[in-house]
Amino acid sequence: MLALNNTNCLEQPLSAGFRKLGRLVGRFPWWFLIIPIVLSVGLGAGFMFLPQRKSNDIEEQFTPVGGPAKDERKFIMDHFPVNDSGQFSAQRLFTEGAFASLIAVSTSTNVLDISSFQEFLKLDKAVRSMNITIVGSEVQLGYQQLCAEIQGSTCMAPNPLIAEVQGNPERIEKIDVTYPMFLNKTFLGMYLGGVKLGPADTVLEAKALRLVYYLKEDKAEDRNNSLVWLNHFIKTIPQHIDELQLKNIQVSYFTSLSRQLEFEGNAKTVIPLFSITYFITIFFSIISCLRFDSVRNKVWVAAFGVISSGLAVLSSFGLLLFCGVPFVITVANAPFLILGVGVDDMFIMLSSWQQTKVKRKVEERMADTYAEAAVSVTITTLTDALAFYIGIMTSFQSVQTFCIYTGTAILFCFLYNITCFGAFLALNGRREESNRHWLTLTKMKDQTDSERSSVYNACCVGGSYDQDTGKEIEHPMTLFFRKYYGPFLTNIWTKIIVIILYCGYLASSIYGCFYVQEGIELRNLAPDNSYVAAFYEKEELYFSIYGPRVMVVITEQAEYWNIETRDKIESCFKSFENNSYVEKTLSESWLRTYVNIAEKYKLNIRTQDLFVTHLYNFFANAPIYKQDVDIKSKEIIASRFFIQTINVTTAVDEKELLNQLRDIASRCDIPLLVYHPAFIYFDQYAVIIQTTIANVLIAAAAMFLISLLLIPNPLCALWVTFSIASIIVGVTGFMTYWDVNLDSISMINLVICIGFSVDFSAHISYAFVSNVKSNVNERMIDALHSLGYPILQGALSTVLGVIVLSAAGSYIFRTFFKIMFLVISFGALHGLVFLPVFLSVLGSCCTKCFKTVVKDKNDINDLETLNAPELLKNTLVTTF
Repeated sequence: MLALNNTNCLEQPLSAGFRKLGRLVGRFPWWFLIIPIVLSVGLGAGFMFLPQRKSNDIEEQFTPVGGPAKDERKFIMDHFPVNDSGQFSAQRLFTEGAFASLIAVSTSTNVLDISSFQEFLKLDKAVRSMNITIVGSEVQLGYQQLCAEIQGSTCMAPNPLIAEVQGNPERIEKIDVTYPMFLNKTFLGMYLGGVKLGPADTVLEAKALRLVYYLKEDKAEDRNNSLVWLNHFIKTIPQHIDELQLKNIQVSYFTSLSRQLEFEGNAKTVIPLFSITYFITIFFSIISCLRFDSVRNKVWVAAFGVISSGLAVLSSFGLLLFCGVPFVITVANAPFLILGVGVDDMFIMLSSWQQTKVKRKVEERMADTYAEAAVSVTITTLTDALAFYIGIMTSFQSVQTFCIYTGTAILFCFLYNITCFGAFLALNGRREESNRHWLTLTKMKDQTDSERSSVYNACCVGGSYDQDTGKEIEHPMTLFFRKYYGPFLTNIWTKIIVIILYCGYLASSIYGCFYVQEGIELRNLAPDNSYVAAFYEKEELYFSIYGPRVMVVITEQAEYWNIETRDKIESCFKSFENNSYVEKTLSESWLRTYVNIAEKYKLNIRTQDLFVTHLYNFFANAPIYKQDVDIKSKEIIASRFFIQTINVTTAVDEKELLNQLRDIASRCDIPLLVYHPAFIYFDQYAVIIQTTIANVLIAAAAMFLISLLLIPNPLCALWVTFSIASIIVGVTGFMTYWDVNLDSISMINLVICIGFSVDFSAHISYAFVSNVKSNVNERMIDALHSLGYPILQGALSTVLGVIVLSAAGSYIFRTFFKIMFLVISFGALHGLVFLPVFLSVLGSCCTKCFKTVVKDKNDINDLETLNAPELLKNTLVTTF
């Protein structure tokens, strides 16, 4: 008995089951065509819920679920509520706040001159004059009524220097502006940029100045009114800037709403590309399936294969929208991908159909087609779908949602391919069986007429086939792989060059892996032409010296009156100040200030009662510090201090800053946490690599198991695993060279990479190891002959499905294209170049191994039972 029987427990029943399904589809094609279409129409109604299901909140979708910073923010919210009315402080906000911001860059070398400040004051006046009308009333509110207040009812100045000139621009040249501390009390790091310093930190010139208008949001009514005003600001500020005809400054603008609004506008950049993609894919499919034989031509089959993929998207998305699954902008990438996958499966089905005997009944040809395509299509579907469903385990909701939608769409694509598309293939088979024209459906002659012109014979004669095999005539590309490309790869010098190229590929990929940047930059969430991009560029260019102003919070009760406790707190605080990312001269501590005042005025603060009593007096004279201490019944529940970070300019700096500050906090004797609103986004660095590696390893193991179960050859499964690892390393490494970061967007594609790696490698390796010819070169040529063109078709169809995304004006969609292009390119390179060469070089052991299982003629019957490839059975028959 053939030893291979031990590993085909799934392949044999799967193939037999598909054979029965194919026969049924061939017998009742109209039912299998109409029912999926009706189902698609019904499920497509789920798109009515699309507006309700949209979930594009940036923080929710692009920050890790359960990130530490979210718990830290909750602690800050509970213990240090914000006071927008009377004692507003931007550094004490636990969110970014509600604000509008302007960055003005001098057209000369210095913004600190009279002409520039005249325009600053005009710009400030224009912003302050913006009014909104409250819906349902005629009440108008302007900035003065909505602004965050300090010292009672005074609006916080948008820039300390604007406040200092008091409406007179000539005063700016009389003021000694020092940096970063102005008048020893105001930090100018976020307000003045591109600074050139002279003696005693005096500013000689500055290139840029920032205005920030903070609004109230501590009450629901104030928050709603502030949102209305900010939307009004976004709509009208460009017009105001144009009307002011500013000559000395160039202005960029931004608000706390801008990033979210612009992110939601990303979908508009990709919607027009859908129609282009479907046109390109249909055109490619038709060209790929085009035949000069008027009967064997499969133009309509190719077109319907694309339509079938569209129906799969419609049905899957509609079903999930019915079920209440959120819809994220990243899901807009999925239809492009599904189109490529569906067309790939269509090519496999067509390839199997063309290997059947043309004179057999349609339902028998369909049975043979389904039996032959069963393993290929099932492996493609299971590996791709499973790779996506494994991606649901990630910490990012944007990835989870994308994987749910895409995995489900792939299952529907599989379902519609074996029902709806199969039915259309059967109907086309009936047309071919009756020898009718592909367009006019008129009956055709099957023999050429020598007395007629070549044009007549081309248009009015059809139905030819290979008389020797009884199958359709081979496609020219299939012959190319057998006659030219395969023999070319067997050349010893070709193999040496390919091996050298692979070593170069692997070395450059591994090198690139060490330099992959982590994390998504928030600017990349907005379209390229957005005003947000211009603002971020100027912010990075002129205001990147000083980073986030970080809260250091004591999270539990402590005996602040105890000198030893204060020494521990001071020791921890100095540990933060000694960090390379912290500027120690810009720290702020209510405790230090309080203790210094107590020492200056010889106040006794060594007991709890005295400490708290004098503390209230301290708050009366310095009320801003009251927001830094959570005190209840003489017990200080929590308190906070501030440190100023510097030189946080790259993603690496953000990651290192967060890790180092948290590490310092964990080593202190006092329970501490560190927090800044930006840490919500910095948290992605803590999980992105671990999550990606975990998903890749789990998915790779699952792919190996599926390959082992569905392909009856363990050696083939090992080659599949090798290809997965090699392609993933290549894609990850080359991300560095193409300026693609490892973030939640690219993580999606690395998950995709695993499924597609199996698609490219499984079929070619199985065709090789299952061939029992003694000459490894002949086995390689046979494998490329049978599968080279389908692999090339699948690669091209998938690339064409996503290529239009390269023209999208959004980082999200361009990144999807870049990584998909790498995945498909490297996958095809492995399937058509690297893997065949490696198999032929290392294939002698495979030959010996396979020969041991074939003992005599009886094993041929076992292969028949196993539904082994036709090539393998024919070879064995010839051998015996």
